Amino acid sequence: MKKIAFLLLFSLLLTSCGEYQKVLNKGTIEEQYKMAVKMYESKEYSKALRLFEKITPSYRGKPQMERIQFMVGQSNFNEKNYSIAGYYFDRFTNNYPKSSKKAEAAFLSAYSYKLASPVFSKDPTDTKKALEAFQNFINNYPDSDKIVEANKHYKELNYKLQKKSFEIAKTYYTTADYDLRNYKAAIQAFDNLLSDHLGSYFKEEALYYRLKSAHDFVLKSTDRRKPERISDAIEAYEKLKRNFPETKYKKDSDKMLAKMQSEKERLDNIIAKIKELENSTEK
Repeated sequence: MKKIAFLLLFSLLLTSCGEYQKVLNKGTIEEQYKMAVKMYESKEYSKALRLFEKITPSYRGKPQMERIQFMVGQSNFNEKNYSIAGYYFDRFTNNYPKSSKKAEAAFLSAYSYKLASPVFSKDPTDTKKALEAFQNFINNYPDSDKIVEANKHYKELNYKLQKKSFEIAKTYYTTADYDLRNYKAAIQAFDNLLSDHLGSYFKEEALYYRLKSAHDFVLKSTDRRKPERISDAIEAYEKLKRNFPETKYKKDSDKMLAKMQSEKERLDNIIAKIKELENSTEK
């Protein structure tokens, strides 16, 4: 009985595959559409996509196209082609603004881009697309039953993007010993992070490393360039203390301030002596 059941199942599979191939290669547009829907409903998404690709040009501008475009997005999502799925769901929301599935497509577009988003250290293109898509969803569908989930995803993506910015800035700082230009790059990168993300998860640490970058840059500078850079470092210290009066970096930051004040006093004394010498020479 088991052998008979197996043979029957095998025979059905062969017939099904044969029917699919026949419709794919030689079927009419209508037959291909029906087979595509059948494959989609049977969760044969890869096969459905091959058929959808063939029939799409013939159905552009027709009522069936709304359903086709949604199924193409969903098929790509289920096949884990997340970036492509995000693109198709986004197109769906633009092409069919009155569709009953518009909110669902908007959420799936954002979620697809999130799933396509790589670890923070890699290209953030899909992360940024997901953030924008979730922000649009939150703004456009505040009463959706997906709003809590959307906010959760948005926070996770925002954290990832901020972490990338922070790590880039920190890398500039840690490599500045080999290339002094990286102190400037680190200072600018930390400033960008803090201005782009006012309530950043990394705010205290970013302010500390911003101060540290400015402090170390002073110590590696010539006396001629130090005054302006000392002022910048002291301002960075004050900003850290203003935002985090009891910062966990208090001991180290206070040491850096003392060093900057000491350098400033030394330079002020040198300048004063030079002026004295100039005045005595004039007399």
